[in-house]
Amino acid sequence: MSSARIAVVVLAAGRGSRFLGGEHKLAQTLGLVTVLEATLANALATRLDVVVVTTAALAPLACRSIAARQVVVLPEVGSDGVAGLGMGTSIASGVSASSAASGWLVLPADMPLVQPATLLAVAERLHEHPVVYAQCKGRRGHPVGFSAELYTELVLLSGDEGARRLIARYPSFAVDVADAGALADIDTQEDLARLRADGAAQVGGSAPISVY
Repeated sequence: MSSARIAVVVLAAGRGSRFLGGEHKLAQTLGLVTVLEATLANALATRLDVVVVTTAALAPLACRSIAARQVVVLPEVGSDGVAGLGMGTSIASGVSASSAASGWLVLPADMPLVQPATLLAVAERLHEHPVVYAQCKGRRGHPVGFSAELYTELVLLSGDEGARRLIARYPSFAVDVADAGALADIDTQEDLARLRADGAAQVGGSAPISVY
């Protein structure tokens, strides 16, 4: 691997099984854009490389924001004849697709309020620590960053465990941020309604999205 810059790996391949009713949670509207588009806008605003790991159903939505070459398509979790998919597989696929990077920020696609400044703050510390994460008001949040030295272990991840074992095994450094979006994910309809109601979503560092 070269000393190329850090990449943001956006995880958008989950089923969102707790989000009951209607379209996939990432396709839900948030002002004038979808949840996935809002997350991608903030990631792209950093001017870091961005890779999206998603499914065939959501790939066209991702391609509204980024080039098709930056989209990694996986079978949906629970697909017939396909076993072992999950967050670990998604991380491994995204890291493999950006193997020349000097580190990776893992960002769940259902966190559209994570601000570009937060992503950059975590990225800046990856040159000093193997694992870095955003922390708001003492609570661990996202993104979680991994340095290039962990490449081999990241690409071997599989299943739904994600990178918890890596985070436990290596020293982790917390970057304190005043970004409540680092803690705000959308798991349920109630989560989405609450986010819409407060009108606090920031896309690409811009003014709050209109929710009317």
